[in-house]
Parts: sequence; structure tokens; C-alpha cells
Amino acid sequence: MSGDDLDVLGALHDPVRRALYDFVAAQGREVGRDEAARAAGVSRTLAAFHLDKLVESGLLETGFRRLSGRAGPGSGRPAKVYRRSPVERQVSVPPRDYRTLALVLAEAVDALGAEEAAENAARRLGERAKAADLRETLGERGYEPYDEDGVVRLRNCPFHVLAEERPVLVCSLNLALCQGLLSALGDPRVSARLDPRPGECCVAFSKTNED
Repeated sequence: MSGDDLDVLGALHDPVRRALYDFVAAQGREVGRDEAARAAGVSRTLAAFHLDKLVESGLLETGFRRLSGRAGPGSGRPAKVYRRSPVERQVSVPPRDYRTLALVLAEAVDALGAEEAAENAARRLGERAKAADLRETLGERGYEPYDEDGVVRLRNCPFHVLAEERPVLVCSLNLALCQGLLSALGDPRVSARLDPRPGECCVAFSKTNED
């Protein structure tokens, strides 16, 4: 943990700032000031102040685009929009370094050709979860689930750093873990599959065919 990380996360102590951050993060797209202000129940001026503070802290990023959906003369000036920053922040007191150990273990699995054993271990770990509701369980584990056309997708990958280093291995382990969670839920009507999207988790959940 660095002092900067602690300062950054401390920026979320303000309830309005936290509400704005949570709303922008949950959309998975760029959000304008007016939309964010309505969601947080505050004025546009106050929302703009806190949104820009979140940008200064590195939790949000900005861009500019026309929100009217029109182009050309009369379409208006591009508006300032906000999206969640991809930079990861972590706080541990005292400091811990689980990432390095996880990378070492992932490299060992690759070197030993132990992918199947690792997948079985991940599946068993998921099966031991005390799961009652899929979305609630996924939310508690940091996946940020959301619905899209009957499919439960995951906006966040809790294993992002490892997935960038070892995408094939980590995605297969993630799938096995999610399959284990489904076993713990005991609902055979839902299945997990790999369906990667840029900036999201590689796993998606959908109802199985009941032919």
C-alpha cells in the first residue's frame, strides 16, 4: 500500500462523492454531469465539483462528446463526460503483496502443465461457497453483475492483473470457479460460459436450453 492509494480511497469518504463514483462505475459507459447529478440527487454544480475531484484523485477519467446524439451545425458543444479509471487501487494495513505470489503460482502451473488440476481446485473452491443468490454472491466477490437480454454479465474482473499476465490460464480458472458457484447454488437451469468482452470479466451466465 502506498500513501497515494490511501489518499485516493479516502476521497470516497464523502457520501455525495461516493454516490457519484458508484453511479458512474455501474454504468459501464461515459456519463454526463446532468445524468450523474440526477442519480445522486444533487445539483449539477455540486455534482461537477465532486466529479472533478474524483478525476483529480485518479478514480475517474474524462472525455468530451455530444450527448444530444446529433452531429453537425446546431448539435451543440461536446459535453464533459466521466468514466471509471482502469487504474487499480489497493489498501492493506499492514501492506501485503498477494499479487506477486499469485503470479508465481500461475507461472508454476504453466511450467508443470497442471492446468486441469488447478481448474478442479478452483471448481471445488466455488462449490464450498455459501451461495443463496447468484447476483448477490457475484456482487460480494467483486464481479459487479448486470443483466443484458437475459444474460448475467460481469462488469469487473476481480483477477484483472493476473488475467493480463496469464489470460488463458486465469480465464479457465475463473470459469471453473464460477461453475463451482453454480453447483453451490444448485440451479441446473443456469450455466456459465466464456464470453469475453473488452474491459469486462470473461464469464457470462445464461439459462440453459430446456429441450
